[in-house]
Amino acid sequence: MVFFLEPRIGAGLSGYCAEMAGAFVCAALGIEPTVRHSDYIGAWLDIMRADDRAIVRAASAASRAADYLLAFRDAAGAEARGALIERRAA
Repeated sequence: MVFFLEPRIGAGLSGYCAEMAGAFVCAALGIEPTVRHSDYIGAWLDIMRADDRAIVRAASAASRAADYLLAFRDAAGAEARGALIERRAA
């Protein structure tokens, strides 16, 4: 199990970060989120209340994960645009 938060707050908190990152990626791509995101994230509220900084650290980790994933889309988009420009120039 990979943990993003220190001190470790229960097993599976990385799942919370992953779910939040998924919600961030969906929002960035314009994908309509499902109720599952909010239900799953809401289930962690009791755990998050035990450490008032946990949600900030979790959101930060989720944001970094989403940025990492979205960078692949941006790089692929830039590569595709470059290829299109080259084809038009030829």
